[in-house]
Amino acid sequence: MSRYIIIQPWALLFNFLSKLGLKKFYPNKITLQSLLEINKNSLSVETVQSVEDIPWCFLRKLFQINADCRSCAQLSNNDDEEDENDDPFRMDLYTADDSADDNVNPLDLIVALFLCADSFLQQEMALKMSMCQFSVPLLLPDGHNSQCTLMLWALRDIIKEWCPHDLAESRGFVEDNIVQADLPFFSFVRLKNCSLSKSQVLNHILSRGQQHHNIFVHRDMEGGAHARKIANGLVEVCWYLPNGNSNFDKFPKPVAFANLRGDIGQSITQFSFLCEVSTATFVFLDKVEETEHKILTSLQDVKSKLFFIFNHKAENAKEDMMSVKATMEELGLPNNNVRVKNSRINVADFSKKLCELIKPQLSDVKSTIRIENMPDKAVDLGLSVDESKTDEQRKTAEEIINSIRVRSIPDYKKQQLPLQGDNWKRLSKLESEECRMKDAGDSSLEEYKSQLQAEKQRIRKEQSQLKPSKAMKSFIETLSTSDKEKRDFFIQSMKFKLNTHSRDKLTELRNKFKEQCRKEKKDAKLIAELDRTLIDSSLGIEHYMREMGLIYEFSSQSVSPANKVSHLPGLAADMLLDGHPLELLDGDASNIPERWLTDVLMELHRKVGEKSRLLVLTVLGVQSSGKSTLLNTMFGVQFPVSSGRCTRGAYMLFLRVGEDMREKLDCDFIVLIDTEGLKSPQLAQLEDSYEHDNQLATFVIGLSDITIINIAMENSTEMKDVLQIVTHAFLRMKEIGKKPVCHFVHQNVAGVSAHEKMMTDRKYFLDQLNEMTQIAAEMENQTSINAFTDVLDYDIVKNNWNIPGLWLGTPPMAPVNTGYSETVADLKKDLLETVKSDRSDELSQIPEFLEWRKSLWKAVKYENFIFSFRNTLVAHAYDNLCKEFNQWEWEFNKESLSWQNKAELEILNDDGKSDLHHVNELVESIKSKLSMEIEVQQSSMTEKLKEYYKRKDRHVNLIEKYKTDFLKSISSLANEIQHSVMNKVDCSFELRKSSKEAQVFQRKHRELIEEQVMKLLSDCKNRTLSEEELKHEFEKMWTEVTVNVSGLEEQDISASILQQLRKHFINRNVNKELQNIRDLKEFGKDPFEAKSEHLKVNFQNVIWRNTAKRELQSDADRIIESCKRFILDTAKTETDYHDSYTRDLLEKIDESLKQCSRRCKPKFCIDINLHICGIASREFLQMHRKFLMDKDPKIQLEKFKPQYFSDFLDLYKERDDCQRKASEFVGCCIKPAVEQYISRSLGIDIVEEILNGSHSAQYSSRSFFQYNIQKELLLKEDFESFVKYICKYEIYVKDWIFQHILQKMSEDKTLCKLKNKTLQLLDQKITEATEKASKGEDGVQLPDDQESVTVLIKNMRKYLIKDILISEEAEKTTLFQLQSTCHPFTKCLIKSLSELNEQLQEEFSNSEDITETLNKLPIKPQDELFKRVFGCGQQCPFCKVPCEAGGKKHKEHHAAVHRPQGLGMYRNIDTEKLVPTLCTTSVHSERKFKNTDTKWELHPYKEYTTYYPDWHIPPDPSIEASDYWKYVLVKYNDRFAQEYKAKPADVPEAWRRITEEQALKGLKDAFNIK
Repeated sequence: MSRYIIIQPWALLFNFLSKLGLKKFYPNKITLQSLLEINKNSLSVETVQSVEDIPWCFLRKLFQINADCRSCAQLSNNDDEEDENDDPFRMDLYTADDSADDNVNPLDLIVALFLCADSFLQQEMALKMSMCQFSVPLLLPDGHNSQCTLMLWALRDIIKEWCPHDLAESRGFVEDNIVQADLPFFSFVRLKNCSLSKSQVLNHILSRGQQHHNIFVHRDMEGGAHARKIANGLVEVCWYLPNGNSNFDKFPKPVAFANLRGDIGQSITQFSFLCEVSTATFVFLDKVEETEHKILTSLQDVKSKLFFIFNHKAENAKEDMMSVKATMEELGLPNNNVRVKNSRINVADFSKKLCELIKPQLSDVKSTIRIENMPDKAVDLGLSVDESKTDEQRKTAEEIINSIRVRSIPDYKKQQLPLQGDNWKRLSKLESEECRMKDAGDSSLEEYKSQLQAEKQRIRKEQSQLKPSKAMKSFIETLSTSDKEKRDFFIQSMKFKLNTHSRDKLTELRNKFKEQCRKEKKDAKLIAELDRTLIDSSLGIEHYMREMGLIYEFSSQSVSPANKVSHLPGLAADMLLDGHPLELLDGDASNIPERWLTDVLMELHRKVGEKSRLLVLTVLGVQSSGKSTLLNTMFGVQFPVSSGRCTRGAYMLFLRVGEDMREKLDCDFIVLIDTEGLKSPQLAQLEDSYEHDNQLATFVIGLSDITIINIAMENSTEMKDVLQIVTHAFLRMKEIGKKPVCHFVHQNVAGVSAHEKMMTDRKYFLDQLNEMTQIAAEMENQTSINAFTDVLDYDIVKNNWNIPGLWLGTPPMAPVNTGYSETVADLKKDLLETVKSDRSDELSQIPEFLEWRKSLWKAVKYENFIFSFRNTLVAHAYDNLCKEFNQWEWEFNKESLSWQNKAELEILNDDGKSDLHHVNELVESIKSKLSMEIEVQQSSMTEKLKEYYKRKDRHVNLIEKYKTDFLKSISSLANEIQHSVMNKVDCSFELRKSSKEAQVFQRKHRELIEEQVMKLLSDCKNRTLSEEELKHEFEKMWTEVTVNVSGLEEQDISASILQQLRKHFINRNVNKELQNIRDLKEFGKDPFEAKSEHLKVNFQNVIWRNTAKRELQSDADRIIESCKRFILDTAKTETDYHDSYTRDLLEKIDESLKQCSRRCKPKFCIDINLHICGIASREFLQMHRKFLMDKDPKIQLEKFKPQYFSDFLDLYKERDDCQRKASEFVGCCIKPAVEQYISRSLGIDIVEEILNGSHSAQYSSRSFFQYNIQKELLLKEDFESFVKYICKYEIYVKDWIFQHILQKMSEDKTLCKLKNKTLQLLDQKITEATEKASKGEDGVQLPDDQESVTVLIKNMRKYLIKDILISEEAEKTTLFQLQSTCHPFTKCLIKSLSELNEQLQEEFSNSEDITETLNKLPIKPQDELFKRVFGCGQQCPFCKVPCEAGGKKHKEHHAAVHRPQGLGMYRNIDTEKLVPTLCTTSVHSERKFKNTDTKWELHPYKEYTTYYPDWHIPPDPSIEASDYWKYVLVKYNDRFAQEYKAKPADVPEAWRRITEEQALKGLKDAFNIK
């Protein structure tokens, strides 16, 4: 029998755990972290399908604070339900055995889970059960060794609030940790199977009026009637807490109630313990048997605390009553200690009687007890205490807390946590001032900035020299243990003790603060002081964690080897992974320890194998509106929600995503961000409260992928304020490319309402959103935004959630509303199920998240967030797109150049006999085809861009706003190509016309010469003449024939250019002035001079006028030099003048004049056009004359003179001329065509070689090109180059590119190789064409006669017509009087072609003048590369930095790094000193500027877009970013002053310490070069 008793509990426990599938988790193996993981189980809403599902369903619902979680203990199948046809009087239906496997009593389930849960999960379960107003385990039975455990640690985290009646008038309340509260303690026990349910009675005692709630599980509840397997011996505890309303409260003060499950005879130890600790013990009984009598009478020491609750039953009533009476008499209990429940009174009424019995006991102060004081009595009785294993950690925590002693918390913090004191707050203010520059006064901005920087360095140095305090050493040492459980126990112990300490100290301050906030006339100063005192007097675990972070943050400046802090980030990363929050933003100082935060998260990134995709979720709303509760309910976490200390700043918590959900959610962690509330009373009275809230909202919304806006207010004004703050933040996110998913949660809204009313409310809400969006858009100058849907994808049904109130009834006795829990669970499920489809981009890994956070935090410190936002992720994304776009652009350009070549060849290769009408038709046909080709390419490029924006791997969402710019750039590029190609076709047509005239002229003289040669041959045939005599006769004949050959007529180029100029200005009201000009020959010979009459404003002030003239002269010089370069480059091309060259020149002048249009009158534009066109008239005339000379009939005939003489000799001497004729044909017809082909191809080939070579990255994007040029400039150390780069940027870039091409083409004879490569391709085509040409259409070899030679040549021309242009006149000349037949000529021709190949290869190898080659190419590689990297050519109006924006039609110009304005010739008008201030500093300061654009009126730098609306000048990404140009100005300060005719700049002393290495590093950082 004894053996049976020993085995049974053990067997029962394991059988039950096995049944629930929990055996493998016993003991204490289910961790809190495993429950917080986001997996399919945590999202499941399915009903319980098997017994093994029951524990997990219960835990899932419990963590959602769903009071229905206990119903999970029952399976959802209907097998046990009665069939409606069954006989209701069948006895077996009601006598079935209760031991069916599927039946689970909720109490057994709770006991099993507590036995299987680790200490931290037990704590969390107890907390959440308490929130559900469930009883919680006080003594937990363990079937393993029959020893109960006092669950002190498990109950430690339960904080309760109540209002005792003695505080009701002052509206005060008490908040306390429930195990530390001194409370009356009443225990309820029973003898055997007492038929009166004590749990039901307790529920009635604890419930108020209509708020009846099943706090204790009882037999009439679902599952409560099932036989208990392991729960007997369990002692549960619950608390009655008054709310201060005497009409409503059952008890005037808080009371604890304990309930022992099962018969006291089976749980004597528990019963003894309860008798020891209780104010009174209520024993429920039907009768007292002998065994029970012995137990009860043995309790003589506590007899005064015993009360008998006798359940009077009809049967054996007298006998039962006598047994009770006998026990009473032996114990000496008065009649007042007995209450009889008979059948005439129901449980509710009987419970009232018990309440009356309990009330008198409450007045005895000595009868109260704290749960935390129970362990000694528990140990005396042989009970274990769950907290015993935390002794070591609790002792350390106590030592740290005890060091506070009687000191005030502010003093303690100054001594033990010094790093987060005034210096840390001062650092924050300095960083903010760096961005605002409000207190610069009259100081130089850059000097002031340097002073701020020096002050920051000084503070950092001071901070780094502070040694960790004794408390912090102990804290870090204990935290650094490798035992995770010990570390967690220590953190929890510290948290509990600190919370207790703070709660005691802060109550009075908090009451004062609330009192001030409630006043109608609020004292803003006093509220601010109280807030400061509250912050200073607050002390929590977060302060120690913050100090640890700051010890690490400032350690880099410390040289002391004693500061071994390198392990701290790893430690904090482990804590993050263990579920502890990390401070993201210190709300007390409004600062972020950048290095600490970065290193902690990067350490975490490494620990998880660099798999750290983050889905960031934030809840924003008014303070105390239930944001933290919403997060806690949604994810089962525990952000602080007590009124003791509201969240300040922002905290982040990492939740792992399970393997089964990673692919679905596309992330590895969900990061929850909990923030301080908006519109907090602490800040509401301060002037910058809106700005503070706006900064916070912008920061956290910017970090988030999902943002929940929590709205829980009736006050419509307050709601509007919050909506304005959040819409403003969302608007900012839209502008910087971030598109979070947004949901609005309306709390305290009834769940059931008519559909129409709900839709009306939502439409009204959308109207409010739209109104607030318009206000925010106006504040940000975003005039195109009129509605919230312009900012975010918003659906009034999908993105709005109505959530019932949190409490079901009146707290503190109200449970959490099941409707609240279930709606929040639905919200979570919907969020996570739709997040992947709702998101427009891929999720960030930790490195990207950190980069984004850094940029956001910097930008929110500036007044204008959108204009201040800079981010390397955005920069990389933009740069990647620019690289792709440049490649597409080149492919489009390359295609167009190829079309140009083909079109030119087709026009020039057209049958020479065709009339001009036919050629005209051909040209129109070609133009039509080309337009279609351009359309196709434009569509293709547009499609590529759209496809690029669909990608999710390159942060394309961040550059969404640039999409329109690139689409416009594609359209602009297509127009440019259309214009260029059509011009080229027109030029080819003009060339074809002029060539035809020359051909007709040449043919006439050729035929005459050939006639005279044959006549001379006839005359000489009959005579025997020496070769000298023959030559004399030939010369005589040649002179007579060619004496009258005249040159081609010269056009009046100057008149043509003037005509184009007049056309260009026809609609500008200046044509009258141009009509008076007869000739351009004298224009442009003298240097251009800017005059007062050119200025738009007639300045009376001489200094202003001279400054304006100097600026205009500088612009004029730049424009003239750039256009002169264009003219000279065009003139070097071996072609004839065409009017399109002048039109392009005039367009270029117009484009260049845009930058100075504000400063000059139309007179300036006319004069500079005339000046440049004068230069063009002379250069283009020379070009025209050279072309005429090349095409001159007499010169052309002279070229063939030796050949005609050779023909004459061979005919006279009847020699074989086959080889000579073949060689002459190849030399005069094929060679020029081959050279022309190579020349046409070479430009494209050179560009391809450069773009695909080792230096291709230099041309990949404009920003990378800038980086390389500037790096080279610095290393070259040539002042003149700097001046040329700054003042004549276009010229510098063109020269740089040209020199780069020369260098690359010289290396390893690259140019020669490219020519040879093209030559071999063409040689193969010619060889194949010759082979095909030697056969007829039937594929048979041509006959071996003279006529077949003509056919051979004709066939060759046909097969090569798409590749080369063979001169018909040259062909006729070279084949004049050919005596050979076809076959020998073909052999000779093949030999000559082979010799030509070798000859050209040798020529290419020996050719050294690459410059001349490049200048003569029809497609100039330098121009194509220039177009690729030069962009729009606009320069910053202040510092002259060139724009680096991609495409040409961008809405805004921008550059990676700006310069001191003095480098752009800016000077102080009074002192004539160059201005050292960077424009990136000026535009965010309070300073003003004046120049000719402002008509010398002062204008705020902040509003520079009034005059320069298309320039975006954000702040430098770091103070070091501009080190490059600071270094350059310091090094060449005097020389720049001399060059600009100014005085040297007053540069800050700190700039003089910048080294060349630092300058290069700053350059690298500014351009994001890794």
